[in-house]
Amino acid sequence: MTLPITESKLVLEDGSVFEGEAIGYAPENGIAVGEVVFNTTMTGYQEVITDPSYAGQIITFTTSHIGNYGTNNADNESRGTFARGVIVRDLARRPSNWRATDDLDDMLTASRLPGIAGLDTRRLTRLLR
Repeated sequence: MTLPITESKLVLEDGSVFEGEAIGYAPENGIAVGEVVFNTTMTGYQEVITDPSYAGQIITFTTSHIGNYGTNNADNESRGTFARGVIVRDLARRPSNWRATDDLDDMLTASRLPGIAGLDTRRLTRLLR
């Protein structure tokens, strides 16, 4: 079964527009606002998302494939999420880890955290620098 794709856009202050697929939580007004930052780690995406130091920020993961080992409550850095959103190039839909209790998309939804997938995160990171 193929689920319908909800289109989403990231619009930067300079007018740059990136189109992708909405993932995670869908805000009622369809808008998430925050400072767009990037993270270059290849693992630990769950820890980054639950790190309070990212409060108010929309996190861009520069690694091309995110979500492949899923999520579990034991790996959270804190009791909740503080970021305003998540940006990824390619979201793994099926985690491959015996410890996984959810996939990343489910974690984002449960945490009321919107995201966008399918973006050229390398290009976005160059603009952010």
